[in-house]
Amino acid sequence: MDDGFKPHSSHWGVFSARWQNNALEVRSDANDPDPNLIVNNFPGALRHQARIAKPMIRRGWLERGAGASSRRGRDGFVAVEWGEALDRLAAELLRVKDSHGPGAVFGGSYGWASAGRFHHAQSQIHRFLNLSMGGFVRSVNSYSAGASSVIVPHVLGNYHGLTMNNVTWEQLAAHSEIVLAFGGMALKNSMIAGGGISQHVERGAMQRAAERGCKFLLVGPLRQDLPDEAAAEWISAIPGTDTALMLALVHTLVTEGLHDQAFIERYCEGWPVFQSYLLGKADGQPKDAAWAAPITGLAAEEIAALARRLHGKRVLVTVAHSLQRAEHGEQPVWMGALLASVLGQIGLPGGGYGYALGAIGYYGRRNNAVPSPTLSQGHNGVAEFIPVARIADMLLNPRGHYRYDGETRSYPDIRLIYWAGGNPFHHHQDINRLRRAFAQVDTVVVHEIAWTATARHADFVLPVTMTLEREDIGYSASDPLMVAMHRIAEPFGEAKDDYDVFSGLAQRLGSGDRFTEGRDAREWLEHLYDRTSKSLELQGIPAPSFEEFWEAGRLTLPQKPDDGGFLRAFRDDPVAHGLKTPSGKIEIFSSTIASFEDPDCPGHPTWLVPTDGTRPGAPLFLVANQPATRLHSQLDFGSHSADAKWRGREVASMHPHDAAARGLTDGDIIRLFNERGACLAALRLTTDIRLGVVQLPTGAWYDPVDPEEENPLCVHGNPNVLTRDVGTSALAQGCTGQLTAVEVEKFEGNLPPIRAFIPPSSGPP
Repeated sequence: MDDGFKPHSSHWGVFSARWQNNALEVRSDANDPDPNLIVNNFPGALRHQARIAKPMIRRGWLERGAGASSRRGRDGFVAVEWGEALDRLAAELLRVKDSHGPGAVFGGSYGWASAGRFHHAQSQIHRFLNLSMGGFVRSVNSYSAGASSVIVPHVLGNYHGLTMNNVTWEQLAAHSEIVLAFGGMALKNSMIAGGGISQHVERGAMQRAAERGCKFLLVGPLRQDLPDEAAAEWISAIPGTDTALMLALVHTLVTEGLHDQAFIERYCEGWPVFQSYLLGKADGQPKDAAWAAPITGLAAEEIAALARRLHGKRVLVTVAHSLQRAEHGEQPVWMGALLASVLGQIGLPGGGYGYALGAIGYYGRRNNAVPSPTLSQGHNGVAEFIPVARIADMLLNPRGHYRYDGETRSYPDIRLIYWAGGNPFHHHQDINRLRRAFAQVDTVVVHEIAWTATARHADFVLPVTMTLEREDIGYSASDPLMVAMHRIAEPFGEAKDDYDVFSGLAQRLGSGDRFTEGRDAREWLEHLYDRTSKSLELQGIPAPSFEEFWEAGRLTLPQKPDDGGFLRAFRDDPVAHGLKTPSGKIEIFSSTIASFEDPDCPGHPTWLVPTDGTRPGAPLFLVANQPATRLHSQLDFGSHSADAKWRGREVASMHPHDAAARGLTDGDIIRLFNERGACLAALRLTTDIRLGVVQLPTGAWYDPVDPEEENPLCVHGNPNVLTRDVGTSALAQGCTGQLTAVEVEKFEGNLPPIRAFIPPSSGPP
């Protein structure tokens, strides 16, 4: 009997839901062995007061027109009808296009807005800007992998293959003897995948491996970065010193004759240059265990013993995204590949280099054998781009020069920011600097479901539907289940689909037919499904009609074999399947990178002392990692996220000894601060954290105690008021938001209220 539950999908899992008696009910998929509880944010979020009900225009923009303004984030808003909002916005878009060209428009989006492939905000905004404006300035890379996605092609030639078609969880469960996990493999990260995930297999795979006798070795400041099922040994090194530890491991292996010289000679390029550095011939300092001990906080004997344990074992080296989200983040990624090479393990089932395995749900899985239902984005007529984490630099330094991947580039002069999907006031570092950057442009446009800090710093705020209020197709290239995402509830207030908003703007700009191609949203779903359906038919696999797929709610797709990908092929025949590097081999020394003459990224892996290390006045390392109760900052107002807070604040973790030294007790409200800013958080004491470290997850919505101040206290617990906005190096310009130096003290004043989820003031024109 039909109980009213309809299928849906999210980045954190397939589920079903129903809207009944003015309440939302959700339940996880029965076939998922380890469901992600983030789905429980939906019921409280769907009709929350933080939702945006009507189109809004910032009062100052209405009164004074387009132009730079420090009032963003401080002003009230005026509610307008959709027709007026789209008319005014279309006129502003046309003004910018005619006066400055499409190269003055930055199209911001981060792709996590929905698991659906049609209402994928990034695809929608890019298609609109390309077809209606002639293009836009785009961003490249990601906050999660900004350094690794640039360094890996130089070293191994194929970032996508390294992460998406390499060592799988099946291989790990069956073959790995030692998993050496730098930064761990936290389930809160691996249980999320862009486009959806039907079965969370990571916990089970680690449990099966451990029961078989595989040893998990966790290197990092947080014990919980591997699940209990892995029965991991915790190697609690000082944060940010993984490269030094790896160098010392390699030094022990080489000097004791435990390395695989034959593998190095056959598969690697540049070993003699690196070996000179490793042994101290180049600089007089051998990178041995005694050298690494004071850097890492580990005993020299412990380091040497760890290296010896690796010899003769099927070793999988993993390096979490977190390591490269820090100053000199390219180095641990490169060094991890080198360590796996010295062990001779690359390309073996369950061995070698599983970079970022566990960092996100679609790594370590098989790939689908049919193409995805993908919305065409058209052609971007603007060639200019920026590394994604350099947005504040771009806005504060128009036409300023910067280095990226061996090139000297210029920042474009941006007049209009159009953001749909994503929340830069979550992702970006040094929020106070970002506030100043957003004040520089003529106009900021945001599509949002709720009053995020990004929406509060916009001029046009256009309310859009959340995933449960529209139909779509859920698909991930590494998950075999394609999901018919049914509409569960009517849109909140006057919210519209992004597609309808862009269709209305395109019509006003004279490109409506090009944008819509005469299709409504349901017709687009049928059109996108047809691509996958035809691919199934070509493979001789029965393909249901769209109507049959929609009624069934799901379709299981064929997947490619678990063949080890390009690294297995390279190991089997390095000549026929050479890597896409200059030498065709693993580049231990890269003459290309060396030619860039970047002191923050030399020609081989190198230990570089961080400039933002602990110091007097900021003696603690802040680890600003991913949250467990939400995806980034999404649905922070949902009940699952709210239930994990204390007194409304995000919770920071600290070792009892560090707390006692500061007169702090469990449950205190603390103030974390440095020269960039300060925030409040609730304190939780635990021995599962290294001494000298405080951990505060990202994602609490920025909530300034007084928006009129230049550097206000965030009362909610957003660590990005503390993190530094600098690039990892001139090679990649990745973000460095994972680690920074802070001090902590007890907050003694009157506790400010949390207002992040209360809409800003609004009224009639």
